[in-house]
Amino acid sequence: MSTINVPKREEVSVANQAIFDNLKNAVGFVPNLFATYAHSENALGNYLGLSNAKTSLKAKEKEVVNLAVSQVNNCIYCLSAHTAIGKMNGFTDEQILELRAGKAPFDQKLDALARLAKNITENRGATDEQVLENFFAAGWTKENLIDTIVLVGDKTISNYVHSTTKVPVDFPLAQPLEAVEA
Repeated sequence: MSTINVPKREEVSVANQAIFDNLKNAVGFVPNLFATYAHSENALGNYLGLSNAKTSLKAKEKEVVNLAVSQVNNCIYCLSAHTAIGKMNGFTDEQILELRAGKAPFDQKLDALARLAKNITENRGATDEQVLENFFAAGWTKENLIDTIVLVGDKTISNYVHSTTKVPVDFPLAQPLEAVEA
């Protein structure tokens, strides 16, 4: 049960109403998690600015990070949303499950990225040296490293917002990874 309501358009500031309208035009609806940010006058715009900022990572690579981080942080909302987005970016159901587990045996470069994102998240930034060396050996750059760390932070924010507010998931529900791995 949600402890925090999902605000409706008429319950948020004029600035947030405009963002709601843009989201509805872009994706067809206002995701509950984004709406929840609108309890704050500034958080929704600030978060979307961070989330949509320029990065050296391509959309598909961002989904690798989003899935690995959301799994470590056990965020069913973000796992569900990024499973859908991962499919839109060309990943299969099996690949999405592998990415959630922090690996990508189907692609060496994405494997290094997934392992790095998982390791950073699990160790709260105290990244294992071997994981970092493997990341660079796979062809990633220092710019990619910094952009990955920023993305880990970005996704962790949403994971924490959902873990705290428990707003309803409005994407097809992702299966528990344990149920699939068993």
